[in-house]
Amino acid sequence: MLGAADISATDWIVFLAAILVFLALDLGVFHRKAKVIRFREAFFWTAIWFLLAMGFGMLLAPRMVEDWGSQQTYEFVTGYIIELSLSMDNVFVIALIFAYFRLGQKYQHRVLFWGILGALLMRGAMIWAGVQLIQRIKWMLYALGAFLIYTGIKMLFSKEEGVHPEKNVAIRVARKFFPVSNDFDGERFTTMFQGRRTLTPLALVLLMVETTDLIFALDSIPAIFAVTLDPFIVFTSNVFAILGLRSLYFVLAGAIEYFRYLRFGLSVVLIFIGIKMLLAKTRYHIPTTTSLFVVGGIILISILISAIAARHGHPPKPDRSSS
Repeated sequence: MLGAADISATDWIVFLAAILVFLALDLGVFHRKAKVIRFREAFFWTAIWFLLAMGFGMLLAPRMVEDWGSQQTYEFVTGYIIELSLSMDNVFVIALIFAYFRLGQKYQHRVLFWGILGALLMRGAMIWAGVQLIQRIKWMLYALGAFLIYTGIKMLFSKEEGVHPEKNVAIRVARKFFPVSNDFDGERFTTMFQGRRTLTPLALVLLMVETTDLIFALDSIPAIFAVTLDPFIVFTSNVFAILGLRSLYFVLAGAIEYFRYLRFGLSVVLIFIGIKMLLAKTRYHIPTTTSLFVVGGIILISILISAIAARHGHPPKPDRSSS
């Protein structure tokens, strides 16, 4: 867990440059005009991002980084699976936000694009801060482990709540300092309203998405620290999970009701990762390979049980209303 590959500045620059190129192609070429993302297209891009992540961890990174070995590959894949799994719950909350604001489907990709760009910056800062704290404060790893166990137990027994923009601090601050128009203006975040420049409701949707990701990052980033403290592995696995979140949203958003038990699976994952962190420096530490199979197994079982329950005529009725 504590091993770290020798990452040079060139490795970071090459990776970040590649990500910027992908993002530029995404917004400037593939999604230059607002459009509705269909299931088939979303599934295609979800598969592409998954294969890119696996290819990076197993093929590209070993060639980029001089001492990248099989252990680093296992850490990357495990971290990626953890981050992607925890992002699935984020997808459902984003769907609630879009439904609350009655955001048209053809504008959803634009919000997700800029939301994810902001998420990359926020998570990069959080990862750097987290690594520094853990390396400098010996008991921080145990504190994060206990926090994840608490969060997992709380998620396991708590009821899901709707979307409440009036309680969102970022929304309240934005409304206080900036005027907001009553109607959307296409895909614009600002518009002219009553002779002055104002925010559009689309900007408030973006703020909600950003703050939602920040909240979820408080769980997902500590979770990956149970696998590795290597900033490069933590960041790259987070990046691939976040980049795949847009297409994953369009795959899952229309089938939210068929993931009834996923939340329970994610709760168990958080508890398991928390226990792994507490045992990290003992003789009972859990190997990364074991973590990979356990996390993957928990998620697959929770999805399978959800699918079986839905198929047998017991459609879930989760409390995801916005009232």
